Amino acid sequence: MKLDTALRWNEMHEVAGVARAAEDAGFDALWSAESGTDALLPLAVAAVNTERIKLGTAVVLAFPRSPMVLAYMSWDLARASRGRFILGLGTQVKGHIERRFSTPWLPPVARMREYIESLRAIFKCWSEGGRKLSYQGKYYNFSLMTPAFTPPHHEFGNIPIYTSGLNARMCQLAGELCEGFHVHPFHTAKFLRENVMPNVEAGLKKAGRQRSDIAIATGAFVVVGRNDEELHNAREAVRRQIAFYGSTRTYKPVFDLHGWGDVTMRLNEKTAKGDWKGMPNEITDEMLDTFAISGTFDNIAAKVKATYDGLLDRVYFYFPYQPGRDDQEWRRLTRSFNG
Repeated sequence: MKLDTALRWNEMHEVAGVARAAEDAGFDALWSAESGTDALLPLAVAAVNTERIKLGTAVVLAFPRSPMVLAYMSWDLARASRGRFILGLGTQVKGHIERRFSTPWLPPVARMREYIESLRAIFKCWSEGGRKLSYQGKYYNFSLMTPAFTPPHHEFGNIPIYTSGLNARMCQLAGELCEGFHVHPFHTAKFLRENVMPNVEAGLKKAGRQRSDIAIATGAFVVVGRNDEELHNAREAVRRQIAFYGSTRTYKPVFDLHGWGDVTMRLNEKTAKGDWKGMPNEITDEMLDTFAISGTFDNIAAKVKATYDGLLDRVYFYFPYQPGRDDQEWRRLTRSFNG
């Protein structure tokens, strides 16, 4: 199991230093998310300021972008990083796709299948110079690529593609087509074992692939600190995040598995009323301890490994490494995972 970290930044000029610090600390990969900022742009900065650490998106939203647009960006990042770039794709939920991005909501699993297939067709066209671009699907069709618009050739065209999610069909699709799968942070080890992995394995079996053909990764809710005050503050931050994710009905099956399905509805009602402060009160200590792994820097590595043994290939802490804060403790953690 490799220990990665997330890329967190406030100003673009900070990215180079954060990326170099993460590489120096020994993390195996640096993941960039798309929330209030673009996921791809900071990785361009990181790519030309690091040499070893893998760089990926966890995740970039696929459906608001044409596969061709994302293919160009991915191709450039693979070239800039000398093959260290990993493309992690996400779907988002219907409300955001329609109302935030003003794009149509189409069947997400079938659409994601074509998205991945069309990306691979584009990459193959560029890798095999002179090959005709030809992809015909229900949602995407690509048949034009002229020399003037073909990007410079490089040897890193086999770009790993991860997808993300929780539901059965998306897990199956990852097992069938992808090099990796980002499990949503809103999960428990029980949900991974009983829901996610059986469906990933079903997809692998359908495609005649092995478990070693796919990497399972996640940002885990980890509560770590050097004293009781730090642990308390970290626990409350995780409690708030669980409440935020748990208010989305898409993620209700995780609560359902533990008999807490009614919590989703109560949280959803609170969001409708704008009662953000009251939401964490719905998350009991039992729920928090089921979703999160708590410990000190001395024992957290053993606890994470014990929780996710046989389930994950990559893990990063939801609240990530910050350069200049607990640097020596983080270096000990990365050595315990990555050598």
